Parts: sequence; C-alpha cells; structure tokens
Amino acid sequence: MVSNVNSIIPSGELGGGLIPTEYATQIIQDAPKSSVSLTRMRQIRMSTRTRPQPVLDSKPIAYWVGGDTGLKQTTKMKWSGLSITAEELAAIVPIPEAVIADSGIPLWEEVTPRLAAALGYKLDQATLFGVDKPSSFPDGIIPQAIKAHNTLTQGKDLAKDVATMGQKLAEQGFAMNGFASKPGLNWELIGLRNANGSPIYVPSLASGAPSTLYGFGLNEVDNGAWDTTKAVLLGADWSNFVVGIRQDITYKLLDQAVITDDDGKVILNLAQQDCVAMRVVFRVGFQIANPINDVQSDKDKRFPAYVIAPASAVAA
Repeated sequence: MVSNVNSIIPSGELGGGLIPTEYATQIIQDAPKSSVSLTRMRQIRMSTRTRPQPVLDSKPIAYWVGGDTGLKQTTKMKWSGLSITAEELAAIVPIPEAVIADSGIPLWEEVTPRLAAALGYKLDQATLFGVDKPSSFPDGIIPQAIKAHNTLTQGKDLAKDVATMGQKLAEQGFAMNGFASKPGLNWELIGLRNANGSPIYVPSLASGAPSTLYGFGLNEVDNGAWDTTKAVLLGADWSNFVVGIRQDITYKLLDQAVITDDDGKVILNLAQQDCVAMRVVFRVGFQIANPINDVQSDKDKRFPAYVIAPASAVAA
C-alpha cells in the first residue's frame, strides 16, 4: 500500500481565492512639517485683500524749558505705511473613486495634512529666501539681511557666533527673540556652553515644542524650504515680520469640476472620469517692518534679522 503521508495541498493549488491578500492599513512616512512663518512671525487678520500697516518712522523729541517763563517747544511723530496684500496659495489632489473605495486607508485623512504642509513649504520659501514669491511680497528675510550686511560666516565657535548675532542686532536697536535654522543644527549645538560653562542649547522634551538657544525658541526648518547653501542660522526680532491671513486654510471635496491647464485644455473631468478631488486654498500676505528705534535712527543701518552663513557660501 502506497503511503500518502506526504500528500499535502500547497498554496499554489488553491487558485488564489481561498487565501486572501492582506493589504496595508498604514503608510510608512514622515510626519508633515510645520511652517516657521506661521509659527514665529506676527500674525494679523485681514478683512480685505489689501491692508495698510503703519510703521513708526520718526519719534518725538523732548526739550528742556529754560527758566520759569521759557517757551515749550513742539515736536512731531511720523508713520510710514506698509501695504500687505493677501495672495492665494492653492492645490488640487484628484483620486479615482475606485482607488478610494478599494483602499484600506482613509486617504483624505492622509491627504489633508500633506496639503497643509505643502502650503507651509511654499510660504517659507517665499518669506525666508524670496523663492517663487508673489510680486506683492518683499524680498526674503535672509537675502535682505545679507544685503544689509547683517551676516557673519560660521566659525569654529558656534556659541560665540550666536552671541555675536545677538550683540549686533542689539546695536541696531532690535532684541533677538528666536531662531530658525537648517535641518540638523540641533546636533551641532549639543554640548556647546557659554563663558560661564552653562549649556546654551536645551533640546525640546515635548512634542511640538521648540528647542531653545540662549533661552529663545529654535525652529529647524525641515520642510524642504531651507537653502543650506545660503544660511546656517537666522536670528531675528520676529515681531517685525508680519503674516496677514485673509482666509484660513480651507478644504473642499469636488466631484463635478473640470480641471484645465494654462491654455484651457481639459486635463481632467472629475464626473466623466469618476474622480474626486480635494482642493485646498490659503490666502496669505507677508511684509517686513523696519521701525525706527532709540538706538539706530538710520533705516539703512538697521535690519531686524541676522544670518550665520556657511563658509562655503562665502568661498563661492
């Protein structure tokens, strides 16, 4: 009698229908990054597309009165007007309905934070470096700081470099109250100490909270907007950088729209091609103030930001 102890049914003989395929319910990915522009800069609400923003341009002067009958002198103040114009950032993500139905992942919950991060990336590019900025925006903070000669090259003692930044800004009448940096700078700062032997850098121990440098918040710009060839660290009086919000980030699902290119050619008809799209819109403006202060009255000799540049940038 022939033994059948080795007669087993291999998976290949099941026709593929009896063993279901398991699909992933999670995505391997990094966390969406926040915008330093929306984290550090002064925010104002805008009720119209364009808003004038007064900036102090001259200060009053007091005079000694000579004797009991001396005449008191007059003085005046002056304000200059900055104009903040809200520009529109937007994006559309179309997904076929069949993909949404077959996916084991809540796709829109994944798409929404990524769209917000994409808006923050474009805003940071424009405000920090002047990259791909609307015409109503001023040049970026870092190019303007470099143009104002508010820059030094990173040396061997980064702790001393940072202290020099604060000193130079104070000499121009500004109080440095926070930092933005290239990704990974935190690791260069660990172990650095001041002249008294105290650490100048304290890493964040809470999720979402910034680390501190000389007691002030430090945000690494890790959303891709930071140009490491231009700057290592930006220190500033951030209250002078104004982000005007005309419309908060808003999302809308579309299933009847037609998407065209710049020439009017139809790229996608959502209804005809069984697709759903998420549209995100953010209306935001940006402006830089350089108000007169008690230390430096000459506008051409002050700017509210200072930059540590990489040695390679100077060599180039």
